[in-house]
Amino acid sequence: MDEKEILSALALMRINYFSLSGLSLMYRELGSASLIVEHRNNIRELFPDASEKLANGLRGIDAALSRAEAEMDFCSKHGIEPLVMNDSRYPARLRECDDAPLVLFYRGNADLNRQRVVSIVGTRHCTAYGREMTDRFVSELKRLCPKVLIVSGLAYGVDINAHRAALNNGYETVGVLAHGLDRIYPARHRDTAVQMIGRGGLLTEFFTQTNADKVNFVRRNRIVAGMSDACILVESAAKGGGLITARLARDYNRDVFAFPGKVGDEYSVGCNNLIRSNGAALITSAQDFVDAMVWNTDAELGAARQRGIERQLFPSLSAEECAVADALQRQNDMQMNMISVKTDITIARLTAILFEMELKGVVKPLAGGAYHLLG
Repeated sequence: MDEKEILSALALMRINYFSLSGLSLMYRELGSASLIVEHRNNIRELFPDASEKLANGLRGIDAALSRAEAEMDFCSKHGIEPLVMNDSRYPARLRECDDAPLVLFYRGNADLNRQRVVSIVGTRHCTAYGREMTDRFVSELKRLCPKVLIVSGLAYGVDINAHRAALNNGYETVGVLAHGLDRIYPARHRDTAVQMIGRGGLLTEFFTQTNADKVNFVRRNRIVAGMSDACILVESAAKGGGLITARLARDYNRDVFAFPGKVGDEYSVGCNNLIRSNGAALITSAQDFVDAMVWNTDAELGAARQRGIERQLFPSLSAEECAVADALQRQNDMQMNMISVKTDITIARLTAILFEMELKGVVKPLAGGAYHLLG
């Protein structure tokens, strides 16, 4: 992506940081941050409903452009990649969310559009039970599905245990930060963070010189939720950041799971309440999770490929329906958000396409939001 587009996108982030949905709508309609900046003096001719704050910010964007140039310089010196929303490396699942950041800063080597992405979250006051559940889950998941990207927030407790369990089991893992990539918070997690850069990555929407303020952790949670297929809550008190992430995941139509805990235990209350209110499905193992997600194990997929299973496409399908069918031929029983990633068709449009294909007898929906190609 050219430097002008990246600079423009960074400048827009600076002037409209707390109203990303409006900025995102403009960007999605025009398809270019540079075009928005070029129309900075007449933005309401293109978008009559643009807020006064945004219009004023655009007219005075020069300072933001200067700050964007400094950020670009820091990125180039420290191996950080700014990922603008229409960059193919930007998390496609997150892109579908209305409040997705226009730009993400990324340092790492993991594919953020891995076929399977799971977020593991929970309390900062992780107990021995929480550590055991995390370790056991990740170890078993690695055996069932070796190619999964594990996402969390690098915080104390469940987050750091999830990252370390992923590394110990040979998974790549990405930490979503509540500050810029010029620091690591908490500092005691630096060694783990360094390992993750080589076997996963660090991701943030925040510029350098941004403090790890409380509000930033809440904002960070939506990225953890939005870039994943499913969110797993390990332990939580009656209130906490893990519950916020789980709620956001549900708002984004992601699957949410929780481990039950002993009645009366402080850091099991949140999970038990969420399960009781049908805010999360109960799991006790990775096998429960894989079954609920209708994820074939890699061993099963390999056996299917060796048998040469092929499905006959239907001649009456539209071009978009053929694209969906072709994606399901290569990997059947995919969830809608992954079909969207593979076909580059928006979730809103894909919903209608899959409904038509179901009426034609081409696909059938499965539990967990997946679709199966018939043939």
